[in-house]
Amino acid sequence: MRVVVARVGRALGVKGDVLIDSRTDEPERRFAVGNRLLVADSERWLVIESARHHGSRLCLHFAGIDDRAAAESLTGLLLEVERLPGERPADPDEYYDDDLIGVAVVAQAGEPIGVVVEVLHLPAQDVLAVVTAEGREVLIPFVSEIVPDVDLEAGRIVVHPPDGLLDAEEPP
Repeated sequence: MRVVVARVGRALGVKGDVLIDSRTDEPERRFAVGNRLLVADSERWLVIESARHHGSRLCLHFAGIDDRAAAESLTGLLLEVERLPGERPADPDEYYDDDLIGVAVVAQAGEPIGVVVEVLHLPAQDVLAVVTAEGREVLIPFVSEIVPDVDLEAGRIVVHPPDGLLDAEEPP
């Protein structure tokens, strides 16, 4: 399965370096020298020759991209990695978004709530977008106090929602 890990930003300097906008929680793993990144919607691979920090961003140099014009031709491209089935992040409390999509959400007592349709990455915290059996979308903060158990093998996420979180809103 392909997973987007970065978007190429602007060229930096004249030797083919580019700044990237990382879209992964594992930059040290995904952007290591020698790693191959796939250009989204293509079969083109880019091999990382060097990686360094440039302020708050990461600067990469790819094999064969040796001048500013070549680097500028990459601007805006999405970069992906091929993720193996069953691959998990190193931290047991982290999950890949696509592993959570389609997983059943239940209350602690076992009552079904719905199914995860999207994971939103908001400034304060991540949020699970869940569609209920009635077709309503409920946003559940993805924090341990509210989501104490994620069991991907069993295909369920247990939530302990605070009062009012799952209530249907009445139109004004």
